[in-house]
Amino acid sequence: MKTCYILFILLLLPLVQVFSQTATQELKKEVHFSEHKWLPFYGLKKSGNTAIFQGNKKKKNYFEGWYFKMVAEDGKSIISVIPGIALSKTGEQQHAFIQIINGLTAETSYHSFPIEDFAFSRKEFAVKIGENYFSKEKVILNIEDDSTQIVGEVSMTNLTNYSDRKIAKRKIMGWYRKVPFMECYHGVVSLTHDLQGQLTIDNKVHTFDQGKGYIEKDWGSSMPSSWIWIQSNHFEKSNSSFMLSIANVPFLGKSFNGFLGFFYYEDKVYRFATYRHSKLTLEVVDSNTVKIEIKNRKELIKIEAKRNSMGMLQAPIEGNMDRRIPESIDAQIKITLYDKKGKLLYSDQSNITGLELVADFWALAGKLK
Repeated sequence: MKTCYILFILLLLPLVQVFSQTATQELKKEVHFSEHKWLPFYGLKKSGNTAIFQGNKKKKNYFEGWYFKMVAEDGKSIISVIPGIALSKTGEQQHAFIQIINGLTAETSYHSFPIEDFAFSRKEFAVKIGENYFSKEKVILNIEDDSTQIVGEVSMTNLTNYSDRKIAKRKIMGWYRKVPFMECYHGVVSLTHDLQGQLTIDNKVHTFDQGKGYIEKDWGSSMPSSWIWIQSNHFEKSNSSFMLSIANVPFLGKSFNGFLGFFYYEDKVYRFATYRHSKLTLEVVDSNTVKIEIKNRKELIKIEAKRNSMGMLQAPIEGNMDRRIPESIDAQIKITLYDKKGKLLYSDQSNITGLELVADFWALAGKLK
């Protein structure tokens, strides 16, 4: 009798696991993008929380995507997952997508879904693409097509917000996020957080228990014509996080070179950006290496970054995911931080860094402010 009971439990367990995973994918106040018409008060909701879906009124010439970076505790698995939607310039082509990049092998995959498979929560940051679920607390993947099979679940805890308690609505773009008709907007969901769980990609298991993660996003019509993007939160000696984006930004029929970013260290966020009157000097050493200095009233940050292996990702042009850009997740970075008197406050390095050097990035070199 006892043997039969144990056998029954073993047979029931897979069904319980499937039911549990399905339950976690339910969205609070779920909205199907292809069906909704009007959402009362949602405009106010998304204005105060850029992490949630911003494109509820869009029908064409639009993209939106979130970037989930996951690094194992021992660094032997580095996976980035990018879910999103793409609406062509005319609106005739619409689809949802999930991109995967393996930071160690530089292998990438792009998985397209009907736009009808995309749903979002009108209450919080949570989206579904088919049987795949994304929020700031959890990622669940269940992808199977002719080329790839990806399944698994990874949970995120102890998230670090970009905004501080004194200014709850502070965003990384500052007042620029209120400017209409910009080609691209940027948001940071979590500077760094802890991971638990695993993904199985083509029969290879990637375990992220006690690992580190990072989440950001972009939305608009097109990515900039050229840019440099650096991100790491896997330093050797500290629980720090760094992100910097330098780009040629179209604005009112012209363009300018601008930048924004942060450095998180010992529970403090150092913020720097064009709109904050910081000054940046960029030196392009070669096709894979850049040196950067950022100075504001209180600190000086020096950065040196060098990319290694690269995977090709798809990026938007007028809503179409037709552009190919290189990204390295195993790049090297060195960071030193000084106070205004030249006292060394921080020095560290990482071999697990996201680095994008895109198009005519060398034209960004020089002084920016």
